[in-house]
Amino acid sequence: MRILVTGGAGFIGSHTCDALVARGHEVTVLDAVTPPVHRQGRPMYVTPGVDLYIGDVRNRDLLANLLRRTDAVYHFAAYQDYLPDFARFTDVNVTSVAMLYEIAVAERLDLMRVVIASSQAAAGEGLYWCPEHGEQLPAMRPDAALQAARWEIGCPTCDGPMTVRRTPERVANPQNAYGMSKHAAEVLALNLGRRYDIPTTALRYSIVQGPRQSVYNAYSGACRIFSLHYLRGSAPTLYEDGQSLRDYVNIHDVVDANLLVLDDDRAVGRVFNVGGGVAYTTEELADIIRRQFGSDQRARVTGEYRFGDTRHIFSDIDALKQLGWRPQRTPEDSVAEYAAWLPSMPDLDDVLARSQATMRSLGVVRTVAGGRLP
Repeated sequence: MRILVTGGAGFIGSHTCDALVARGHEVTVLDAVTPPVHRQGRPMYVTPGVDLYIGDVRNRDLLANLLRRTDAVYHFAAYQDYLPDFARFTDVNVTSVAMLYEIAVAERLDLMRVVIASSQAAAGEGLYWCPEHGEQLPAMRPDAALQAARWEIGCPTCDGPMTVRRTPERVANPQNAYGMSKHAAEVLALNLGRRYDIPTTALRYSIVQGPRQSVYNAYSGACRIFSLHYLRGSAPTLYEDGQSLRDYVNIHDVVDANLLVLDDDRAVGRVFNVGGGVAYTTEELADIIRRQFGSDQRARVTGEYRFGDTRHIFSDIDALKQLGWRPQRTPEDSVAEYAAWLPSMPDLDDVLARSQATMRSLGVVRTVAGGRLP
């Protein structure tokens, strides 16, 4: 099969290309190969045997030319960070999807499958349960509450305590620009796919971990931040109280899911969560990484938080498990592989300081009122 992988020089894309080439597919990659993700330009791990085109996925002529010789598409190209670049999220993450389908319809292309990379961020805070008022989809926490170190979310009706639940695909509650753009891309792709008979699947990845994960973004995940700290001999900071819940999925499990939906017609027209199946606090993840690096310095709680961050989210993966997929690797596996790969990356000395300074200057990272926890 002739397969186009946009963003195929990136983290998820390159691992997926490795697997596709190993299966004998003819793979073409379209990737802009731009900073901050690709700080040194073309990475060394671009899959041998792929046909690489360096360019913007929003370049209509280039995209059309590649789609004309394509049977299936994995659309991984995206803008991802934690910065207030609101227009850029929409321009890259939504416009590129619209253009893909516009070209396919205009040129009557016979695409066998389009797989759209979405994100757990499309679910936002996800699903909660109030003992008195049942299911709740809470709104973003106000900064006044975060300034007072009120981390947990009360019921929107009674303000009573709630418990977080596994969040299924029917829930969409995005609360930052990245999540909004990913949800918009999902809706666009699935609806246009149904309307024009283009078999489409969207995959909502939880926090994906493993080698090749971006090192240089201002924000690119706890595994990268914590690992860099321990590699450099320092203790990382836990935002809020370190008790936020997340689920983490190994990159090889993600690739398994990507390959599954390429061939399984039961996946057409649907969105699936691709997660780790178990919720961890950020403190627990930090401790896994600390042990991997052999450090006795535990992560610190300093009163810092990220404005607009989700308190708790972990994905219900039952739908994809019904197709025969399930996560096979643990966060310990992911961290071990990432820790072995990380020292091979150049220019790590200024990464943490630069990213923290950027997020503070833009008001993303803030400190509780008075500068310390009550």
